Amino acid sequence: MIRSLAIASAAALTSCLALNAQSTTAVAPAPTTTSVSAPQPIDPVLTKDPGTLTPVEIKGLQTKLADYAQLARYREENKTLAAAEPGRVVFYGDSITDGWSHRNKAVPFFPGKPYINRGIGGQTTPQMVIRFQQDVIALKPAAVLILAGTNDIAGNTGIASPESTQDNLRSMAELAKAHGIKVILASVLPADDYPWRRGLGPAEKIRTMNAWIQQYCAANGFTYLDYYTALTTPAGGMKPGTAIDGVHPTPEGYAIMAPLAQAAIDRTLAAR
Repeated sequence: MIRSLAIASAAALTSCLALNAQSTTAVAPAPTTTSVSAPQPIDPVLTKDPGTLTPVEIKGLQTKLADYAQLARYREENKTLAAAEPGRVVFYGDSITDGWSHRNKAVPFFPGKPYINRGIGGQTTPQMVIRFQQDVIALKPAAVLILAGTNDIAGNTGIASPESTQDNLRSMAELAKAHGIKVILASVLPADDYPWRRGLGPAEKIRTMNAWIQQYCAANGFTYLDYYTALTTPAGGMKPGTAIDGVHPTPEGYAIMAPLAQAAIDRTLAAR
């Protein structure tokens, strides 16, 4: 009996060792991978340790806290305008709009036309929604030309999903429509990188946003102003000579944009 048990135990041990040898030499299956969306961009200043902020960064944050939408920028200037005038159009946007007349004096801003520039450098669509009543509706324009979204993609005021940008553009367009103001939505200008926020790869995000803007305009009877096609390279950047830093237009860039904007305005104001 004892001899039989010993033989059985030895056989069992031999079998286990053989199985273990097989398991250690077998090739493990490749791990399953899942697609994870890249994190949304965010201004690094907003996530820094407060003790590491420079005086300039602190001043910038204080300004945003004091007047997040920068309502003070045009508040007094708005009071000097006539109550209304035929053909008034508000150009509404960020630094690309701002630069058309306020930051680049070499660029003529539609001389002789009753057009009003209400661009503010660095602004994102949530900031623009806040000041829309003061800087657009209260001015009683016949139309508003909205150019916005690139700073959302750059994360200037924090995380901004494409859906949130679209919601803000939709809110501004619907507010304008509710007040009898005709709507022109411009494409986001090309950019293959942001000099103040490198490495975000904005080109494809801009293409996707522009496709949505164009579809939204078509579905709602708004005018789509396509700057993008006239300014882009195949890689999704600005054409040589049209931008000073890959994002902000040169006088040559604005010279391409101006007739496109005027044609969109003429078409919009002529529509019943």
